[in-house]
Formats: sequence, C-alpha cells, structure tokens
Amino acid sequence: MQVNGFKTGDIVEVQVAKIHAFGAIVILPNDVRGLIHISQVSDDFVKNVADYLKVGDKLSARIKKISADGKIDLTLKKKEKPVPATVKEKEFKFSIFQEKIEEFLKKSK
Repeated sequence: MQVNGFKTGDIVEVQVAKIHAFGAIVILPNDVRGLIHISQVSDDFVKNVADYLKVGDKLSARIKKISADGKIDLTLKKKEKPVPATVKEKEFKFSIFQEKIEEFLKKSK
C-alpha cells in the first residue's frame, strides 16, 4: 500500500514530535505523521522511550506498515525477525531427535 508517496519498506528521514509511554510520534517529509511503537525503538528491550529518543531528534526510520486508514508505523530496529523454519526443516530436526531418542532407548535396555 502507498500513502502520500510512501510505501512499506521505505527508509525515511523523520523528526520526533512527541514522546509517549507507548512510543514516539514522528513527522515524515510533507508533514505526514507516523508512530514508532516502543517495541520498535531499539533491538534491545526498551522500558522508557525517553531514554532513547528526545523531541526534535532527526533519524532515519523504515516504514514497517501502512494501514488501510493511512496510519504509518515505523521502526528503528536494525535486525529483521528470523524467518521461521520451513516444514521440511522442522521435520528434519524432528527425525534427528527421534533417531537420538531411539538410540538412547536401545542403549539403556
């Protein structure tokens, strides 16, 4: 989805406008507002947003999501979440585990 020329994944320059307990309201180019949720402020655990951001800070953020009503969620996180293992990988890991259990049971008899 695209809103005001922005799309998911874009890296944009933002300025922190307001700090809340739940995150920071930021201003994107063209005076568009967005939110950096507390869970998206850092790769580390964030207890207090004000420990990481101050009103007036200028930063680069990635657009994480644009909702149908035009709200823009951003992230400052550098790491991407790990991609879940495919079913095949899970089956393979389970078969190795199963082999080791069977071997253990044979030796313990």
